[in-house]
Amino acid sequence: RALLAVSLNLMALLFSTTAFITTHWCEGTQRVPKPSCGKEKKTNCLNYSGNETANETNQNVVHYSWETGDDRFLFRYFHTGIWYSCEENINAAGEKCRSFIDLAPASEKGKTIQSRLLPILQIASVLFLVVLECQGKHYFLSTQGPTCVLWLSVVSEVLYIMLLVVGFSLMCLELFHSSSVIDGLKLNAFAAVFTVLSGLLGMVAHMMYTQVFQVTVSLGPEDWRPHSWDYGWSFCLAWGSFTCCMAASVTTLNSYTKTVIEFR
Repeated sequence: RALLAVSLNLMALLFSTTAFITTHWCEGTQRVPKPSCGKEKKTNCLNYSGNETANETNQNVVHYSWETGDDRFLFRYFHTGIWYSCEENINAAGEKCRSFIDLAPASEKGKTIQSRLLPILQIASVLFLVVLECQGKHYFLSTQGPTCVLWLSVVSEVLYIMLLVVGFSLMCLELFHSSSVIDGLKLNAFAAVFTVLSGLLGMVAHMMYTQVFQVTVSLGPEDWRPHSWDYGWSFCLAWGSFTCCMAASVTTLNSYTKTVIEFR
């Protein structure tokens, strides 16, 4: 049981770290206008008057394109993480990335944001109290600003990973260096407590990020708003980490209870 708990905790730690540094929490497509055709751009572009260079050589002439409706738009792929949002570059090869924190709407967006974020913030306020300095003011967990909530999510993710490391270290000590039953029980109990706390923090962090992303989809910059989106593999890893974390905590508590009963 102890070896199983250590393995589950290690899996949770690896999954959470990978999810934290990758940019595939959410992915989908964005609807953007096609660029004008030119010497270097001849596909997936608007060809005015049937001439690829017409728009470049005759600046004072009104040009027309026969493409209408969705034919005038491209659907480019994008993927977003906690730190960055990356989009397919329609003018060149590769991707271009920008900070997701800068994309989150400002706190002045008002009551719509508050109503959508308030349930998650109320859950967070039960678990811990943190004061963040944001936009020159102090906001508590009842803040209306998605940017502050996003930073709170980042802090929660970091604490989640740190507590997983502490829990993993205690489990390893209990497994390999425990000199007596009493010492083993103490290490087991502390490992279970730290693992449960890390799981609760991870759950809140994931939920807060999800809510911030959904608000950003509705109120974010016009040139970024997705046409369609879904959760990516980083999101699955994050919740897989939470599942492994809680399984490790249950296994550790079960081992602790069994040892206490046998010791008595």
